[in-house]
Amino acid sequence: MKFIRNTLISSKFHKRPIVCDIRYRENQQPKPIILFLHGFKGFKDWGPFDLVSKFFASKEYVFLKFNLSHNGTTPEAPHEFADLTAFGENNYMIELNDLTSVIDHVFDKAFPVPREEVNRGKILLIGHSRGGGVVIIKAAEDERVKGLATWASVDSLAPDISATELADWEKEGVRFIYNGRTHQNMPMKYQFYEQYHQNEDRLNIEKAVSNLEIPFVAFHGAEDETLSPDMLKNLGNRNPKVNTHLVAGANHTFGGKHPWSLSELPEALQYVCEETNKFFTNV
Repeated sequence: MKFIRNTLISSKFHKRPIVCDIRYRENQQPKPIILFLHGFKGFKDWGPFDLVSKFFASKEYVFLKFNLSHNGTTPEAPHEFADLTAFGENNYMIELNDLTSVIDHVFDKAFPVPREEVNRGKILLIGHSRGGGVVIIKAAEDERVKGLATWASVDSLAPDISATELADWEKEGVRFIYNGRTHQNMPMKYQFYEQYHQNEDRLNIEKAVSNLEIPFVAFHGAEDETLSPDMLKNLGNRNPKVNTHLVAGANHTFGGKHPWSLSELPEALQYVCEETNKFFTNV
């Protein structure tokens, strides 16, 4: 199994690099490529994500997982929130541009996977949590994407905030989100809301899902403590072609946690990976 770790992708939109891992089986057979996007307060090396990478590589995909450029990690510390300044400057447009840069990189001569190992005509996206919302938007607007899977996805990118909280956010210029795992107060500058408001039509998940014509499978844990399982129902209601799976007993991370010390995937996440693979096999 070939594993390329912490390789850097440049962006034409900003100066911060995108750090990614690529895993695949070397057999001179062209394989579909899966691009995996983490969620809010997530990163490519979170919990069992490396086992997810190994699973899909064993199923004959080129699997690429990456850190969003402004998710708070750095190339030197790709699994730590070492740059909260960057985190505070993040917004949905940066995340969409990062995903564009990753897709562009797949078609670039600098892509480190040999030509005979990858099928560039079959780009597939997986997004977890907020990353699910971003990949939905991207899949609806980029014809290079041929299949889509979301795991515990949001059904809207609109900031869930009261009028009073929004007024305070605007006044202070920043609000803080507490990270219970790292005990960090993570800043979000008011520009996050401004960028959403300025690009609200493009960031409309309801419209994007309704317009999707490519195969789309969505999973959500029935016991999700972070995002309501009703979000899965909402995605399915917006497009009858969406293949929805409510996973009994599963939480927001399908049994995963960080750090993850076991050599096997949690049961619920194993199921999600297997069903995603079955779905992608027919794309």
